Amino acid sequence: MRRLAVAATAPLGADVLARLAENHEIAYLLTRPDRPRGRGRRVAPTPAKEAAKRLGIEVRERALWLNVHPSLLPRWRGAAPIERALMAGDAETGVSIIKLVPELDAGPIAAQRAFPLGEEDDFGTVSARAGELAAELLEQALPEPELTPQPEEGLTYAAKIGPEDRELDWSRPPEELLNRIRALSPHIGARGELHGRPVTIWRARIEEGELVPVEVQAEGRRRMSYDEFLRGLR
Repeated sequence: MRRLAVAATAPLGADVLARLAENHEIAYLLTRPDRPRGRGRRVAPTPAKEAAKRLGIEVRERALWLNVHPSLLPRWRGAAPIERALMAGDAETGVSIIKLVPELDAGPIAAQRAFPLGEEDDFGTVSARAGELAAELLEQALPEPELTPQPEEGLTYAAKIGPEDRELDWSRPPEELLNRIRALSPHIGARGELHGRPVTIWRARIEEGELVPVEVQAEGRRRMSYDEFLRGLR
């Protein structure tokens, strides 16, 4: 038996609610407020609410939904805020706790805090820092958050990472290439060709103005140091 909260409105949701209640404890039902229904337009509860009443389940018609977004909104609304911040070479990012609204990541801010991005940071380290900070901010925001509208200036969108985002163009500046590698490590990986072989580059650094791979992975092989990769070529 599990303790569940259920969000439902329509007859199908009412049916699912009743079936779940046979085997689990239902903490409450979240449904929409009563509305006019039928030809007479009389105010009536949703089918799910009617089922909850029959079953003795608490009903809530409104709830505040907060969302954790790992950026300094309104910068980097969208699917890949950490990756895009690193690719852009941002000096800082952060975490925003916002109220959910229909428009993408546009809700008012309940809490927000920035942190710097270091030269060694990649997606993995930034995600870990954002997770720790998000928990602190949620504790700060709850139970009665003060909501502040997002500013209109500074809006950017963080598009989902696609195959083209993984490709390294060696004609680009080394700082830009390094930012792309950091943004896609350790979960996706940036791809390029080294010594005539396609590889994924997981870590790199800049020495004397040039990009130097540190950890690479040839197709069908495990991750290895760049020196080990070069020895394999010889």
